Amino acid sequence: MKQIDVIINGGGMVGLPLALALGQGGLKVVVVDALPPDRTVLPEFDGRVSALAFAAVRMMGALNIWPHLESQAQPIREILVSDGALGRSASPFSLHFDAQEVGADSLGHIAENRFIRAALHAALAAEKNVTLIAPASISSLAVGPAHVIARLSDGREFQASLAVAADGRESQLRAQMGIGVIGWSYPQTGIVATVHHGQPHQGVAYEHFLPSGPFAILPMTGDRSSLVWTEAKDKAPTMLALDDEAFNAEVAARFGAHLGTTQVVGGRWSYPLNFHLARDFMRPRFALAGDCAHGIHPIAGQGLNLGLKDAAALAETVLDAARLGRDIGAADVLKRYERWRRFDSFTLAASTDALNRLFSNDIAPLRQLRDLGLGIVDAIGPARRFFMRHAGGDIGKLPRLMKGEAA
Repeated sequence: MKQIDVIINGGGMVGLPLALALGQGGLKVVVVDALPPDRTVLPEFDGRVSALAFAAVRMMGALNIWPHLESQAQPIREILVSDGALGRSASPFSLHFDAQEVGADSLGHIAENRFIRAALHAALAAEKNVTLIAPASISSLAVGPAHVIARLSDGREFQASLAVAADGRESQLRAQMGIGVIGWSYPQTGIVATVHHGQPHQGVAYEHFLPSGPFAILPMTGDRSSLVWTEAKDKAPTMLALDDEAFNAEVAARFGAHLGTTQVVGGRWSYPLNFHLARDFMRPRFALAGDCAHGIHPIAGQGLNLGLKDAAALAETVLDAARLGRDIGAADVLKRYERWRRFDSFTLAASTDALNRLFSNDIAPLRQLRDLGLGIVDAIGPARRFFMRHAGGDIGKLPRLMKGEAA
């Protein structure tokens, strides 16, 4: 049985940054993931992109991930938010965010998930304190007063001071530890595709609120954009089954003509949309991070940023305890992490849920109310700049990593 400091179940876009932060802080870490790394970076594995707030970009710089990703990441210069419906004139009210207004070069970056994973693995190759075991999983976890014993699916065993679940929304380890969730499914499906367009996007991201849900156009490198199309659950299968010509026509009707002719390139993906929040974020010698702890609607593109903030806060909490000679798996240490992250996670999850419910309809009084709200925020500079800082993940108590400092 090998003795280590921390074992992490889940080597995705939250588990690996956490492992890098802990390893760079001097702890011995093992990451266990169910998928072989070379599969997760294939174009056909995952068609999604992620919006990286500028606080998340600072974190990736501090962890030596950003040099491997920067060339594949598209800066977001502006964000345009509007409300409307197919076949109806656009609302005269909209909301415009411009990075220059807050003295920044960008409001964040858009990167394909496969490139984020490739950058994480490149950074991992240079970190001697972290070992990735994949494909494998933690089949059982025994928690004792002084350590945990993790048995892997391949029979190997590790003794650690702390175990972390970062293995996604359907985490088996979370269930094994008796942590329940509060949640529900939305009557919506997320459709994802990449579109090539005839004119440059100039780094502008668009969020159109349609009655079925938000339709986001996210700028990618080159003359491409990623669509995150929220459609009613009962209509999504019909849309996905359309031939290329018909599907392109549906995309064009929602995309508009502002970037010229559009053409879907590559595959189409769909994902069920749901909400959940774990009742607890920790047990003695055990913690949740990322989608294990919370799953939110993609309306604001903040899912990965929320998980990265978990990783940064947990790394800081654990490393602070280690430097003081304390037990990194002790309940009082992990309670600090839970207090730090639970309220922020609940607030953002509730906000995205409320926004989706407010905008995903065509009820006239609500439509007038939200149009008025967009116009008011757009007209008030301090409010507009506050929301820009919020979108950039630059408010509240930030972990050191998200300030660009070492954990």
